Amino acid sequence: MSVKQSNIQLPKGRFAPSPSGRMHLGNVYAALMSWLSVKTSGGEWVLRIEDLDPGRSRREYAELIEDDLRWLGLNWDEGGLENRGSRGPYCQSLRDEVYRRYFSELAEKGLLYRCSCRRADILATQAPHQSDGRIVYSGRCRPAVEPPFHEIETGQSGAIRLWVPDRDIRFEDMVAGEQTFNLARDCGDFVVRRSDGAWAYQLAVVVDDALMGITEVVRGDDLLLSTAQQIYIYRLLGFEPPRFGHFPLLCNEAGQRLSKRDGALSMEVLRNSHKPEQIIGRVARLAKLIDRDEPLSTEELLQECITKYGRRTGAIFSK
Repeated sequence: MSVKQSNIQLPKGRFAPSPSGRMHLGNVYAALMSWLSVKTSGGEWVLRIEDLDPGRSRREYAELIEDDLRWLGLNWDEGGLENRGSRGPYCQSLRDEVYRRYFSELAEKGLLYRCSCRRADILATQAPHQSDGRIVYSGRCRPAVEPPFHEIETGQSGAIRLWVPDRDIRFEDMVAGEQTFNLARDCGDFVVRRSDGAWAYQLAVVVDDALMGITEVVRGDDLLLSTAQQIYIYRLLGFEPPRFGHFPLLCNEAGQRLSKRDGALSMEVLRNSHKPEQIIGRVARLAKLIDRDEPLSTEELLQECITKYGRRTGAIFSK
């Protein structure tokens, strides 16, 4: 009797830190949730270094991120500075030609235009969007005609924006549930290439996730609205969007989200006062993966999650 092969695709997730400083407890939380989500389903985890910003990114920080992840027991299957795998390079600063190709594809569709607005101009034209401080671009430099637009002239200054229609983007988030955002109202035309020539996050992250075969993106809920922008780019470029899961961010006692400014929670300090199992156990408790204060290795936590949730995609987010 023949045995049928399973057509189920194992998930592939990623952690994509920006090497602009030492990791802190919030970064560890993001990495752990992403790692657990794919590992409870037997999938693979990619480490990508998002060093698009030349003014803030440092290789030494990327090296420290890798060292901290290894120390914690969060080992990746693909990516990193050593470019482990066949879909690299895994540092965004080395992927200029890749982004240029897909940027040209958007330009050929006539959906890009040059914007000369400074940040001060944008801030002056509109109030913060909702309660998150996000500014929706007013369209000050948007062409008066509908796309397709003429070819963008080279040699001129200014950022390049992607035109968005008055269209709803709907998706089912693994954590936050059903989501609907209107591109024109909630996002506005957004930058895909900065005025200094650096590639913008929204374009780069879509191209990278698509070409690296990422099937699920697990990250903090501060990027929930960005998902609508990214799904729009996925569809324009003919890619299938991954599944998304956005978890609540860790906050300090004042209710402020953790950042690199919280020095007491940086890995430099934590490694001098804690064992890796203590940090993993603490984060697991904060994430409500366990209901007790107990040191745990990543493998011990993984086995506990598998026992509790079973091996299935997005298992740790199941209600």
